[in-house]
Amino acid sequence: MQFFGLSKVLGTGMSALLLTAAASAGAQESGERGWWQTVQDMGQGARERVENIYDTGKLDVYFSGYAYHGRSTYTRERLHELNEEAWGLGIGKSIRNAKGNEESIFLIGISDSHCYPQIMAGYAYQWMWSVGQSGLEVGAGLAPMLVSRRDYFGGVPFPAVFPIASVGTQNFKMLASYVPRLSSNKGNGDVLFLFGKVSFD
Repeated sequence: MQFFGLSKVLGTGMSALLLTAAASAGAQESGERGWWQTVQDMGQGARERVENIYDTGKLDVYFSGYAYHGRSTYTRERLHELNEEAWGLGIGKSIRNAKGNEESIFLIGISDSHCYPQIMAGYAYQWMWSVGQSGLEVGAGLAPMLVSRRDYFGGVPFPAVFPIASVGTQNFKMLASYVPRLSSNKGNGDVLFLFGKVSFD
């Protein structure tokens, strides 16, 4: 399946961003080697990693969503102006690696806080834990990505890294990500983004 040459676009554009996730993921998975060597190794293999997910991963469909703006960060008047119904769709691929953790690539479009299109393309790494024998699992990790928003840099994509968490099964998950307050001033950041993912074998 070819959706806009996603493997090549992400493989090239995400290489630098994957270094951030690699530092965290690699530090836990390498054990004996230093974190900087792990970052270098994983950065060099970033394109191969993305292409492997694209070639061998199962298809993911994303749907959103809701964007909760912190009530202590925004005034009541400002909250009335902001869009919290962040509806949108996305597509991606995901695999389980040798450690049983989940790696994903994605392309998602949503309605942002001002009802303009927001496009996100990136990679997510989640450490996964099973919940007993229930078939449920929880995950937590990082998602480095490129983001395009009308109100930042005139829509030119910019890099960002956000935390990500999930709960569900291997084929259906509810996910959350958080945008922290971007400065000490009120009225920016502090947004909890909720969305879902359905995976097809």
